[in-house]
Amino acid sequence: MNLRTDASGERVKVTKSGELDQVKQTEPSAAKVSVALAAYNGERYLLSQLTSILSQLGEADEVVVVDDASTDSTAQLVEGLKDARIRLLRNSSNQGVFKSFERAMRSTSGELVFLSDQDDVWHPDKVRTVTAAFTDPSVSLVLSDATVIDAEGRVLDSSFYRSTGTFEPGLFRTLIRNRYLGCTMAIRRGMMQRVLPFPDKMPMHDMWIGIVNRLHGKVVYLDQPLMSYRRHGSNVSRSGSVLQRLKWRINLAQNLFQALLR
Repeated sequence: MNLRTDASGERVKVTKSGELDQVKQTEPSAAKVSVALAAYNGERYLLSQLTSILSQLGEADEVVVVDDASTDSTAQLVEGLKDARIRLLRNSSNQGVFKSFERAMRSTSGELVFLSDQDDVWHPDKVRTVTAAFTDPSVSLVLSDATVIDAEGRVLDSSFYRSTGTFEPGLFRTLIRNRYLGCTMAIRRGMMQRVLPFPDKMPMHDMWIGIVNRLHGKVVYLDQPLMSYRRHGSNVSRSGSVLQRLKWRINLAQNLFQALLR
């Protein structure tokens, strides 16, 4: 197990791929697992994603799907699975990805809450490996590497983080460039209560979660792809202009100051 020190002097636990067998041997926590999934017009990929998730969950676990007023058959597809572990919530009007994720997260009941996009695919050992990392009660956020695939499922890159740089959770580094990939994240309920509600005028919900956790909790990064992250023309992106990115970060800094006062 490697402990790396970031710019602030805080130690961050990084599990290297060669040590993952030891992590998997750890007896997983009996904590209930919830999956918060925001969906919008997701009929093309959602079934394969839900199948990859449900195959790893126990009878007491749950998947909360928020359908953000889709105009396709997303809701009917979810209902057609007839799985008691799925709860479908439907927005009466389109609220956007942040509000949909917020509603999904608020509606969960598990101690460990996994975030999920509608178009990815989880690897078979994702839940077991991530849950094992939470056996340390001081850990409040866990995220992993991911394989990058295209719309047809072809591998574009074997590692999301190694292709874009290393995972660096430092506060100021994250303000400059977000290193948190939300679909790879799982959060403990106690920390989730700190990150919600998501502030308005925010660049990315995963960026907010990562920074708030950096202030109040402990992150573990698993240096192994535990899911396939799909990139295609319909992905939600908030790159924005240089001016827009600057405004987002000013708003983020203001919201962080308010969070410190809470």
